[in-house]
Amino acid sequence: MDEALLRSLTPQVIAVLVRRGAGFAAAEDAVQDALVEAVRVWPADPPRDPKGWLVTVAWRRFLDATRADAARRRREDLIDEEPAPGPAAGVDDTLQLYFLCAHPSLSASSAVALTLRAVGGLTTRQIARAYLVPEATMAQRISRAKRTVSAVRLDRPGDVATVLRVLYLVFNEGYSGDVDLAAEAIRLTRQLAAGVDHPEVAGLLALMLLHHARRASRTAPDGSLVPLAEQDRTRWDTAAIAEGVAVLQAALARDRLGEFQAQAAVAALHADAPTAAETDWVQIVEWYDELTRLTDSPVVRLNRAVAVGEADGPRAGLAALAELHDSLPRHTAVAAYLHERDGDLATAAGLYAEAARKAPTLAERDHLTRQAARLNTLRRG
Repeated sequence: MDEALLRSLTPQVIAVLVRRGAGFAAAEDAVQDALVEAVRVWPADPPRDPKGWLVTVAWRRFLDATRADAARRRREDLIDEEPAPGPAAGVDDTLQLYFLCAHPSLSASSAVALTLRAVGGLTTRQIARAYLVPEATMAQRISRAKRTVSAVRLDRPGDVATVLRVLYLVFNEGYSGDVDLAAEAIRLTRQLAAGVDHPEVAGLLALMLLHHARRASRTAPDGSLVPLAEQDRTRWDTAAIAEGVAVLQAALARDRLGEFQAQAAVAALHADAPTAAETDWVQIVEWYDELTRLTDSPVVRLNRAVAVGEADGPRAGLAALAELHDSLPRHTAVAAYLHERDGDLATAAGLYAEAARKAPTLAERDHLTRQAARLNTLRRG
C-alpha cells in the first residue's frame, strides 16, 4: 500500500466532493471511509485510476450517509444522481482546501490542525502526538473546526497570506511526536507552490528550506542548543541550501518583495557565509530594514538590533535595542549577548540568568543558564 499516494490524493478527493456540493465535514468523513476501504481492497486489486476509485467510493459513502439522515433531505437536490464511474478529472482542487482550512473564522491552532488533517492527510492520532496532546483533545479541536467551516462557500478568492501564515506555524511547531512537522510543512508548501504562482509562496518555501538545512547542527548530542555562530557548518544540507537560494532568487527577480522573501534573504546570507566571522552583517541589516518597512514588527526590530550589534558594534546594537520595550520576548537574552560583546560580563551574566527564568522552553532555559554560569566562571577566574 502506497501511503504517500493516499496522502497526496486525500485533499484532492475531499475537494472534489466539496465542489460537488458536500459539506466539508461530510466530505472528509466520506473520504476517510474510502481510504479505509482502499487499505482493505487495493493490495489484492489495485485500481488503474486511484483518484477516480477514491472519488467514486467516497461519493457513494456520502450519498449513503446523506440519504440515511432525514434531517439532511434538503440536500437531495445536490445529489440527484451519482456521476458515472470513470477516470477522475485532471483538475486538482486541493488549493480550495488550503483556503478553507485557513479560514479567518478559525483560531491559529484549529487552522493548523485542520490543514494537517485535510490537506496533509495525517490521522488525528498523528497530529495529537505531534502536538503532545491527548488524541481525544485533538479530535474535539478538529471536529469544532470542521463544523465552523462546513457552511463556508469557496466562491471568492482566498487569502494567500493567511494560508502562508498557517503553513509557517506548522513549520515552527518543531519535530516532536512521530510526525516531522517541519518536513510536512515543506511538503505542503511545495504542493501550494505548484498551484499558486505567487512570489511570497516561493519566499516561504525558500525560507523553510534554508532553515531546515541547518537542522542537524542545531543541537548537540546531549540535546542542548547550539547557537548559529557555533554550529558545525559541514553538517548543513548543501542541497537544500542550493534549492532554497535558487527558489528565492527566482522570487526576488519578480520585484514583488514580501515578508517571507526578505526573511529568506537573511537566511540565505547566513547560509552563504563559510564561517560565522565572514557573515555579511551589513547586508543583513539592510534586509531587516526592508522587513521593518514591510511589517513594522517588534520581533523584526529585535533581530535587527542583534544584526546592528554585529555590523556596527555592540553599543550600536544596545542603542537599537533601547528603542524596544523590555517585555518583548528574548529582549533580555539579546541584551545579555550585546553586553557580553561589549565586555560588561557582570551585567551580561545577570541578564542571562534573568532571561533563563523567562525562557519558554527547557532547552532555551538550559542554554541561557549555561551562558550565565560561563560568564560567572570567567569573572571569578
